[in-house]
Amino acid sequence: MRILFVHQNFPGQYAHLLKHYSCDPANEIVFLTRRANAPFAGIRKIVYRLGREASPKTHFYVRSIEQAVLHGQAVARAALRLKKEGFVPDVILGHNAWGETLYLKDIFPEAPLLAYFEYYYRGSGADIGFDPEFPETLDVRLRVRTLNAVNLMGLEAADRGQTATGWQHSTYPARYRDTISVAHEGIDTGRVKPDPEAKLVLPDGRALTREDEILTYVARNLEPYRGFHVFMRALPEIQRRRPKAHAVIVGGDEVSYGASPRDGRTWRQTLLAEVGGKLDLSRVHFTGRVPYGTFVNALQVSSAHVYLTYPFVLSWSMLDAMAAGCAVVASSTAPVKEVIRDGENGLLVDFFDAKAIAGKVESVLGELKRHEALRALARLTIEERFDLQRNCLPRQIALVESTLHKADKGARREVKVAPGINTKIP
Repeated sequence: MRILFVHQNFPGQYAHLLKHYSCDPANEIVFLTRRANAPFAGIRKIVYRLGREASPKTHFYVRSIEQAVLHGQAVARAALRLKKEGFVPDVILGHNAWGETLYLKDIFPEAPLLAYFEYYYRGSGADIGFDPEFPETLDVRLRVRTLNAVNLMGLEAADRGQTATGWQHSTYPARYRDTISVAHEGIDTGRVKPDPEAKLVLPDGRALTREDEILTYVARNLEPYRGFHVFMRALPEIQRRRPKAHAVIVGGDEVSYGASPRDGRTWRQTLLAEVGGKLDLSRVHFTGRVPYGTFVNALQVSSAHVYLTYPFVLSWSMLDAMAAGCAVVASSTAPVKEVIRDGENGLLVDFFDAKAIAGKVESVLGELKRHEALRALARLTIEERFDLQRNCLPRQIALVESTLHKADKGARREVKVAPGINTKIP
């Protein structure tokens, strides 16, 4: 089988599917991406390049759409070269968000396209307007409505869709939900698991183990969408109540979602300026982004793990924390409540209530044995619902196979380019 994957940040959500399909030498796999990242045996990786970036003069409502079109064009150019080489995929898998899948059916009209749909933006009722510290404006709401143009074009272009969770699925308009299947990428519970002998080596060389009292917080980037501002405001009280607790904070200083501070500082600098004088910084450890193995070690030595998020895409890190047997203190927001049941497999708290967060963390750190059952149920939840090998990978494979089957049953048509038509993409 010939498979074409497309994701600007290799391998993105496709790491496990890639590993599965690349094990069969009969499969020919091509992956189009903007960032080569790590090597991957058994596939052909092609880095596509944009002709240019979106113009800063473009109206900011549609600047992201212009950028999506540029991504779609670049992918279409690379796909056209593949077609001229004789590579025509049996199935295409690609992430829709950056516009990469928009024009693939124009190059390969017979190949079924299974597109990944991560989130449909709403002007209210989800992330926009959720945090009163960053109030929405009419301008923001109008921009968000426009932003969904890429989502809608992608939905029309795809044969089938995939998303990770039921809540993410619910954000899409009802008329499209039947074409989108819920299939999470999965957690490798054989790798992410409790380990009483685990050790975390900090950037300064100090080693922490399960014998230490450790509070962990993880986000791709430290920013308000993942509640970093609320966590930092809770930290002085946590330190006051637990004078031996160390906070290990994993994440970068860029912005994945939302906006940067207006003064040019990072959110870490901004929050340290606000609460740093109240902290014992010898017990606060910022690691930056770390290799996956180090991240897992941090979870394995964790005494309590805080996960906060706006109503937005659920982070893999929360599921990893549960798989590692962490006692998770999490925001009582819709994406989280799909997985965590308060008092059973985690503890839920109001996203904005720093004092309540400190209280929940104190209860965990002060009574570790009383929360052993909660830790075990957190692990069991991931094993039963998100285990890679038993649940998620089979579901993803079945989705790929059903997409192929549906295409085989349908009437395939050959689209020919009329003589004299210029196939060059500018």
